[in-house]
Amino acid sequence: MLYSEKVMDHFRNPRNVGVIDQADGVGEVGNAKCGDIMKIYLKIDGDAISDVKFETFGCGSAIASSSMATEMIKGKPLEEVMELTNKAVVEALDGLPAHKLHCSVLAEEAVKAALKDYYDKNNIAYDPKQFPNVDCAGCH
Repeated sequence: MLYSEKVMDHFRNPRNVGVIDQADGVGEVGNAKCGDIMKIYLKIDGDAISDVKFETFGCGSAIASSSMATEMIKGKPLEEVMELTNKAVVEALDGLPAHKLHCSVLAEEAVKAALKDYYDKNNIAYDPKQFPNVDCAGCH
């Protein structure tokens, strides 16, 4: 079988779909090659993610990766969220086909872009090296 049960479950029943009005951080990333676009909205209370929503335009793997990533960061402290990797998303989904691994990379990048947006909006200092792949030309 091409896709794991977990991938199929998160594709058919994605968690945390939607928009957070007045989100504390918003990250939008896209992959020009496949046309996938992911947007992650974060609500942050204190030093943790109190709510997270996503909108993804893309394939089933992109939707499943977004859904799983939001589940993995909800309720977590920001420090832990910064450590989210696409590898962890793929493992949590019980794997993705090699040609779909970029979908999990997009999920990681969208989460990090949303965190960077939050830090920038609130003038919170951070190490730019923590966001090597986040080009914020698309940040609002």
